[in-house]
Amino acid sequence: MSTPRLPRALGLDLGAKRIGIAVSAGTVATPVDTVHRCGDRPREHRKITDLVEEWEAEIVVVGLPYNMDGSIGPMAKKYQAEAKVLGDTLDVPVVLYDERLTTVSAERSLMEQNMNAEARRKVVDQVAAAVMLQAWLDSEQAAL
Repeated sequence: MSTPRLPRALGLDLGAKRIGIAVSAGTVATPVDTVHRCGDRPREHRKITDLVEEWEAEIVVVGLPYNMDGSIGPMAKKYQAEAKVLGDTLDVPVVLYDERLTTVSAERSLMEQNMNAEARRKVVDQVAAAVMLQAWLDSEQAAL
């Protein structure tokens, strides 16, 4: 009998200016890219579609920024709607996952590596996506 495996996943940390992208193949999430918001949502989503195909993702995990009390605020509602649009256009499932404090955690980790502010700004979104995707992978692994 074979051991169940986790699907290859693409993690998205949606933001107002940038979308952090991470990927997993197995049990480890890796930061891979940042999509810069250009005001053209279909174009941004085409870039995500291209990344899904490039990385052969079987699922897309979108970080949802819940409020600290667990409620869904305006930003979370906005990103829920965007995740729905992505789900309607991609050929793979799109799921939502709690991303509270991922950017804070990513920023702290990068500071511990003595990265300057400019260098951190270039990668913090994709690192936040990796932190969120890793948490999702860990929860999925525990459920197997």
